[in-house]
Amino acid sequence: MAIPEPPQGGNIFIVRRPLAIVSHSCYKQSDMQPAFATIPVGTERQAMDWSLVLVSQGIEATIERDIEANVWQLVVNAPDYSRAVQAIRQYKAENPNRVWRQELPWTGLIFDWRSVLPMVFLVFLFVLEATRHADFTRAGMMDNKAVHQGQWWRLFTAVTLHGDVAHLTANATTGLLLLGLAMGACGPGVGLLASFLAGVGGNVAGFIFYSAAHRGLGASGMVMGALGLLAAQSFTLLRHGLTPRQLAARGVLSGCLLLVLLGFSPARNVDVLAHVGGFGTGLGLGAGLAFCPPSLPQQLGVQRFSLAACFGLIGVTWWLALRMVGVHT
Repeated sequence: MAIPEPPQGGNIFIVRRPLAIVSHSCYKQSDMQPAFATIPVGTERQAMDWSLVLVSQGIEATIERDIEANVWQLVVNAPDYSRAVQAIRQYKAENPNRVWRQELPWTGLIFDWRSVLPMVFLVFLFVLEATRHADFTRAGMMDNKAVHQGQWWRLFTAVTLHGDVAHLTANATTGLLLLGLAMGACGPGVGLLASFLAGVGGNVAGFIFYSAAHRGLGASGMVMGALGLLAAQSFTLLRHGLTPRQLAARGVLSGCLLLVLLGFSPARNVDVLAHVGGFGTGLGLGAGLAFCPPSLPQQLGVQRFSLAACFGLIGVTWWLALRMVGVHT
């Protein structure tokens, strides 16, 4: 939706219709001055995103919904109108709309279809090993004894491996959904890197609490880490009053219940500790992101750096793993 030019001659869009004011944690509520300006937006989600941009620039913004016309808009103080429009235009220039980012109907959640690419990579590694092109399992699976001997890279490489088709299918299908939502909420680079590090965190938990004989592999820690990132989105509400605090607690509790549903299984080959460790690491990383300046994680440079860091970690650790055991593809 096009943003109107700043009004000439001091004319301001004055709201004279009944409005339903919606409270969110991303902006500060305040009594509006008699003269204020409105910026039309397409959806509630877009209104929330733009309000974050304005808050990061020190511009107070209120999200309002015109009940009669069923449209959303941002309301700012009249003296801030031109600066607000310029900030939103710069944000749109740095974050162009992409077809792979889609808002899920009736939820306000963003799903990023680029989550397909990590799943394709996992399938690619599995197929290479299944066709006997490489013995990735021997080179990169989690082995506590080997890690004790200095092969720290196994904490990373094990996240990308799977034992059989059923194991891969379960993680790829669940991971596609949860990772897509995490990348939609945090951005593709930050969401992917944080989820991958959460999977590493799950392996660290196994390294600490299991015996030296423990071995493991799989992306389930990363999948649970994406769930933790989503649950941590509610931490932004902790900076505001009792009711938001209660909502934040409910959001985290909902994530924990999903962890129990998806991550706990009586099967002998299920590494529950890796699931819990991945979820906890994702929750911690998500909480850190929630208390960053609102616009920082979404900056294009931050997203690109995070993607490069994730690819670099995977590439370097696999290079070390293959170099150690002399495996050649």
